[in-house]
Parts: sequence; structure tokens; C-alpha cells
Amino acid sequence: MHSHLLQSARDREAGHLLAVLVAATLAVGFLKKRNDASTTAAVASSSSAAAPVLEFLPGDITRVQPHDLKQTLSLSGSLRALNQAIVKSRIAGEIVEVLVREGETVKAGQVVAKMDTREYQARYEQANGALLAARGQLEIATKARDNNKALLGRGFISQNAFDNAASQFEIARANVESAQAALELTRKILGDTIIRAPISGVVSSRTVQPGERVPIDSRLLDVVDLSKMEMETGVPAGDIVNVSLGQEVVTRIEGVAAPVVGKVVRINPSTQSGSRSVLIYVQIENPDARLKAGMFGEAQLTLQKKSGVLTVPQSAVQTSNGKATIYAIENGILTQRPVKLGMKGLDNDGPAVEVLEGLTEGMQIVRTNLGNMATGTRVRLMPAKE
Repeated sequence: MHSHLLQSARDREAGHLLAVLVAATLAVGFLKKRNDASTTAAVASSSSAAAPVLEFLPGDITRVQPHDLKQTLSLSGSLRALNQAIVKSRIAGEIVEVLVREGETVKAGQVVAKMDTREYQARYEQANGALLAARGQLEIATKARDNNKALLGRGFISQNAFDNAASQFEIARANVESAQAALELTRKILGDTIIRAPISGVVSSRTVQPGERVPIDSRLLDVVDLSKMEMETGVPAGDIVNVSLGQEVVTRIEGVAAPVVGKVVRINPSTQSGSRSVLIYVQIENPDARLKAGMFGEAQLTLQKKSGVLTVPQSAVQTSNGKATIYAIENGILTQRPVKLGMKGLDNDGPAVEVLEGLTEGMQIVRTNLGNMATGTRVRLMPAKE
């Protein structure tokens, strides 16, 4: 009996141990499968993260090409007529007629206004009468002198009598000359009642009306010649050394679609107080008179020009610690190339800079500054968006 009970106890202990072993085996299998799955997922994730790709649109990329590069200076100013004149009265008097108005074209010498001539006509007639009288006196004095000269030769009169006749002749001749001068003056004054345009152009202002009495040197009209325009503008003192007579200036005028080209015709010899700029004068031909005085213009003055040099957009350059670099694409990989730069200016694509070293013709570069983007990244060029 005791032996049977002992055998039953051993059988129960063996069954319990077997159950424990089976449970342990199942647990180990489960953990192994879970670890394998986690490892596979991690490897897959690591594999996908290890190969990032930068995508660029065609507009983000450009090639290093030779271009014509010019360095320009932006200027601005208002246009004015190169030739303009103020028409003033040369004498005092009443305006009886004004023949032109603002906006009308006049020719040099054309009559533009008239003054009352009656007073000055009377003065002219008076001066003319005085001249005739003086000539009559001269004729009498001439005859007296000639007669006395003959009498003196015969001894009929004294030398003093002849000298007196000769003196009267000189006085009469001087009176004629004085009367002639007075007549010329009154003739000129009479002519000044007719007011003429001093230059050919367009009447820009009229400040007098018929019936007004004006003093001498009174402003009557303004005439401007629009065939040649001029723009006065200031150039910084540091740039004036690159400005010379005859340089072309491309100017965009408000309200005018196409730019106009002018030339530097004068350079002021000194700087302006306060601004430290030097005034230059740009002359623009205006044969069709489409440009008007007072129009505002923005100009580009070419300071330097280079032909056929390698250029890149200024936006592509990254500068750090005084060193310039540019992101390039080589064999589908993003690289950063140190470069040596030259003149800044404008090429056909806009603001550009000359590349002296570091890039070769045809290389692909990124137009924009990528900041601290890591190099070595693969690059994919996307198709243009439609």
C-alpha cells in the first residue's frame, strides 16, 4: 500500500515538470519570433532612412555658362528740357495781343505777342524829325565853313572867323550823329513792341493777357525745346571714378513702355554738400517729343562690362567666414564647391557674379542658397509642373 502511494506521487511530480518544460519551450519560441520580427522591421526602416533623395524642379537648377556681364549703377531723376527760354518784355507798355497759348508749337523768331505802339511810334517820329533838323543845320554849317575857307584864302576874313565856322560845322556834325543814335534807339524800342519767340519749341506757360500793362523785364511766356532732354542725377563719390563722358545710360521713364538710351554729357567738378554725391547730366534725344519735362526716370549706368565670362546667379552663392561656396550636382550627388568670385553685375538672367575658380563650364549648380544642407545626398530632377 505504501509502495503504491509512493509511485503515484512520483508520477504526479514528473507530469508537473513536463508541463513546466513545455511552457518554457513555448515562451522561448514566442520571444524568438517577436525579436526576429522587430529586427526585420528595424533593418527595413534603417535601410529606407539611409538613402534620402533631394528633389529639384528644373527652375531650381542651372548650368555654368559664359555670359556678358555688366556692372551697373541705379540712378533716378526728373527730366527737363535742355534748351528753354523765358520770354520777357524788353520795354514797359500795354499788351494788346497774345498770339499763342500753352502747348502750342512756335518757331524761333515767330511773333508771339504785341504791345501798344502809339507812344513809341510818336517817339520815333520825334527822333526822326530831330535828325532831319540836325542834318539841315549840318548842311548850313558845311556851306559856311567852305565859304569861310575860301575867304580866308583870299585874306578877306581872319583866322578866328574861319575857326568859328569850322567849330560850328563840327558841332552840327556831332548833332547829326547824336540824332542818328537817338533815332536808332527809338527804332529798336518800337521794334521791341513786337515780341518774338527766342527759340523753337513748345509754349509751356503764359502769364499775361491782352490789356495788361507790364513793366520792363516782365515774364510773359515760357518756351521749351523738347528735342533734347536732360536728367540731372547724383552719383556716389566712390563710384564717380568709373563714370566718364559719353557713357551710355539706359533709362526707364514713367508712362513710356520702351527704355530710352542717353549719354553722360557733363560731370560736376565737386561733390554736393551733405550727400557727398557728384551730379552728372544725362542727355536724351527726343525727336518725336514724346518725353515731357518733369517726367521721372530710373536709369542704369554701366560702370564696367566683361564679355564671355563664366557667371552664376548671385543667389547661388553662400558665404561663411569670408569664403564663398556653391552647391553643385555631380554624378547625381549634391556637392559643395569652394569658389573664387570676380565682378558682380547683371547678365541675361539677372543679378550674377563672375566665377574665376572652382567651377567649369557646363556644371550643374543649385540656383538658391541651401544653407547647411549635407553634401553627398542623392539628387533627383523632377519634371516641370504643367
